[in-house]
Amino acid sequence: MMALPTIQPYAMPIAADLPENRASWVVDPKRAVFLIHDMQKYFLNAFTPGASPVIELLAHIDALRVKCRELGIPVVYTAQPDNQTPEQRGLLFDFWGAGLNDKPEEKHIVTELAPLEGDIVLTKWRYSGFRKTNLAEIMQEQGRDQLIVTGIYAHIGCLMTACEAFMQDIQPFFVADAVADFSLDNHKMALNYAAQRCAVTLTTQDVLHQLEAAIAPSHIAANSEEPQLSIETVREQVAKLLYEAPESLKDEDDLINEKGLDSIRIMSLVESWRRAGAEITFVELAEQPTLAKWWQLLASRLKLPVPNLDYFA
Repeated sequence: MMALPTIQPYAMPIAADLPENRASWVVDPKRAVFLIHDMQKYFLNAFTPGASPVIELLAHIDALRVKCRELGIPVVYTAQPDNQTPEQRGLLFDFWGAGLNDKPEEKHIVTELAPLEGDIVLTKWRYSGFRKTNLAEIMQEQGRDQLIVTGIYAHIGCLMTACEAFMQDIQPFFVADAVADFSLDNHKMALNYAAQRCAVTLTTQDVLHQLEAAIAPSHIAANSEEPQLSIETVREQVAKLLYEAPESLKDEDDLINEKGLDSIRIMSLVESWRRAGAEITFVELAEQPTLAKWWQLLASRLKLPVPNLDYFA
C-alpha cells in the first residue's frame, strides 16, 4: 500500500511537447462542460508550492474557468470525500491507503479555484469522474457532449475520466498545461495515451482561441494578424489591460506586484504573443514581470534586433 508521493517540480508541457492527435474535434461553447478534477488541498499538497507545474496549473485552470463562466459553459468540480467507510473506499485503500480519512481538513478545493455560486460540485468515489456520480446525466440533460478536462492527476483520474467520456460518445479535450501529475514522465504518458486513444490534447491557449473563434468567427478572422511587435506595442498592450496610459508604464515597473496584472490578463498576453510567433510561457513572464525583461524575452524568441540590449541587461 502506498500513499501519495512527494512530487518534485517539473516543467509544464508547452505546445511543442504535445503529441499528434488522431481526432480533429474542436471545442464548441454550446456543447462543452468544463471539468476541474480533484483540485483539493490534499492532492495539491503533494506538489512543491510556488513551483512548476503548480504555477501554470492554477493560472491556466483559472483562466479557463473565467472564460467558461463568461460563455455560459457549465463548470463542474469533482472532489473526494472524507469519512469514507471501508466499503466506500473499496480497492482504493489497497493502492492509496485511507486518503482523506487521514486528513479531513484538506478536503476543500484550493482557495484559488474555490467554486462559485452556480458551479456544480460532484462527490467522487473512484478514478473516473463518471463512476458513482451523475455527471453523464447532467451533461445529457443540458444537451452537452464535450468535456474539457483539467486538474490532477493527469495519468489517473483525469485520464480515466477522459476515457470514460469517450466510451459514452462524449468528446474529451485533455488540456495538457492545465493538468499535472506525479512526474513529467507520467504527465507525458497521459498526454500520449489521450491523444492516441480517446481525446484531443491541446493547450490552454488553444481552448481559449477555439472558444473565441466559435463565438465571434468574423471578428477573429478580421483580427487574426497580430501587430508587429516592438517594445512600444508591448507597452500599449499591457497598458490597455491595466487601464492606464502607455506613457505611465516605466520599463522597470513590477507589473504584477506593483501594477496588479493578474494571471488571466497575463495569459491573454501569452496567447497574443504566441500567435505573433514568440513561443513563451506564463512562468517566464511571471518570473521577471517588467516591460524591459518581457521585451528582451520576446525579441530573443522572435530573433528581433534589440539595439539597446545593454539597457535591458
